[in-house]
Amino acid sequence: MTPIQTGYGKPHPAPVTLVDDIKACGPRVCDDMTVEVALAVMASAHAEYLTVCDGDDQRTDLVTRVRLTALRDSPMYTDRIRLRDILAGTLPSPGALALSP
Repeated sequence: MTPIQTGYGKPHPAPVTLVDDIKACGPRVCDDMTVEVALAVMASAHAEYLTVCDGDDQRTDLVTRVRLTALRDSPMYTDRIRLRDILAGTLPSPGALALSP
């Protein structure tokens, strides 16, 4: 005789909202990562954003591929710029470059 297992189906999980998704998903990177390395991580992970964490692995911000690409293509870009420089506001946004008269 073969025993028959009866069981109740698991309830459907609660739907994930966009806010929950942003907090929980996306590659997590440290804020000392350079922009070029961050773009490489995004490309390999097929991600549109990165969750940036501080030295204590606490989420501090999100950074998008569009923002990093705009910065990399701007005249102020150097290969020494780190994510923490962008998030701390020490660099102007790429669209806010002052024009010389």
